[in-house]
Amino acid sequence: MPKVEVDVDSVVPPGKVREALLDFSPRRPEIWPGIYPLMYEVYQVGDTFADIREGSKAPGGVIWAKEHYDWANPDEVKWTVQESNFCAPGSYVNARITPNESGGSRIHVTWNRKPTSFMGRLAAFMIVVTRGAPVASSLRMGLKKLEAKGATEP
Repeated sequence: MPKVEVDVDSVVPPGKVREALLDFSPRRPEIWPGIYPLMYEVYQVGDTFADIREGSKAPGGVIWAKEHYDWANPDEVKWTVQESNFCAPGSYVNARITPNESGGSRIHVTWNRKPTSFMGRLAAFMIVVTRGAPVASSLRMGLKKLEAKGATEP
C-alpha cells in the first residue's frame, strides 16, 4: 500500500482537534472542506467508533469510502476503509494528536491507502510524489476554520 506520513502543527489544542475530527454532525463538511456534502452519510456512532461514508469531488468524478472510525486510543483517531470506489478495504488514515511546544497541537498523519481504480491510483500517485502535500493541505484548511471560530482555547 502507498504510505505517507506528514506532521502538521496548529495553534488549536489537541482536545479541539480531536473534537473536530470526531464531529459527525451535519456540520462536518463545513469543518472539513474536502468532504463533499452529498457524499456524507452517518450510519452509526458509538462511544469510541463511528461508521460513515465520506467523499470528495475530484476532476473527473467523486471518490468515496465507507469508513470505520476508531478513537479508543485517546491520542489517536483512525479511519479504516470498509468499502470504496477508489481504495481497498483495510486501507486507513491515522491521526495522532499531541501537544506541541506552543500549546497547540502536532498532528502526525499516516496515510496508508491501496488504490483500486484509476482515480485512486492518480490520487495515491499525487499524494506519494508530493510527500503528502494534499493530505496536509486538507488538514490545514480544516484547522484554519477552527482557528477562525476561536477554537484556540483548551
